Amino acid sequence: MEDLQSLCDAFRGCHAVFHTSSFIDPHGISGYSEQKVFLETEVARTVMEACAKAAYIKRCVFTSSLLASIWRNENIDGIIDDSCWSSEEICRENKLWLALGKTKAEKVAWMKAKELKVNLVTVCPGLLMAPTFPNSHIQTSIPYLKGGQMMLQQGCLAIAEVEKVAKAHVSVYEGMNCGASGRYLCFDGVVRRQQEAIELEKGLKMTGFLLGERHVVLSEEDEEEIPIKISNSKLAALLNKINQRLPCKT
Repeated sequence: MEDLQSLCDAFRGCHAVFHTSSFIDPHGISGYSEQKVFLETEVARTVMEACAKAAYIKRCVFTSSLLASIWRNENIDGIIDDSCWSSEEICRENKLWLALGKTKAEKVAWMKAKELKVNLVTVCPGLLMAPTFPNSHIQTSIPYLKGGQMMLQQGCLAIAEVEKVAKAHVSVYEGMNCGASGRYLCFDGVVRRQQEAIELEKGLKMTGFLLGERHVVLSEEDEEEIPIKISNSKLAALLNKINQRLPCKT
């Protein structure tokens, strides 16, 4: 992935490049180290350069992450959408290495796309889940959920089924023919209740990771839903227009 010529050979003649790679160390404690930040950023740069040099049509669908949008200063209020970016300073201070890597890599991709005139769109999925492949997503969830308690409290712990995310990539690519552009936050739902968080912990075999080991179990009557602080309305509007075969510029 760091070899420009190798990527050029692979991309030559392509009408589009889907850059979906991510860097996970399954043997590491956190699954994603500070060193991976540099690697992911440099690979993003190389992919965009290869796309500009070798692709028949300079077009790229780039997989980023919701983490590149949600880690903002606490003083910033309002709904998180595609215009929002995570603070690199906050990511470093809290050792949120996956969030930092995704933020820096996507920013580099946008910078190189503008410089090299590559038509770029980015898809930013939430926590990927694979219901049809039990346990396949457990190791990759560890780095995503660093800071998971805060995400849960702030109403931005979003879940995305991997099959739907794949379909969203295809839809965004098709939408580029009629003006789809920019960033698209991609998720199916947001964890809003304690029971939902408990079920997620059990499914990932990470008991206490989101709620703490000594949380108080509340009844449905006593528990209030956490307000949603994140929006995927831009992607939803695009998908709706594509499904209705309407002009899809959004």
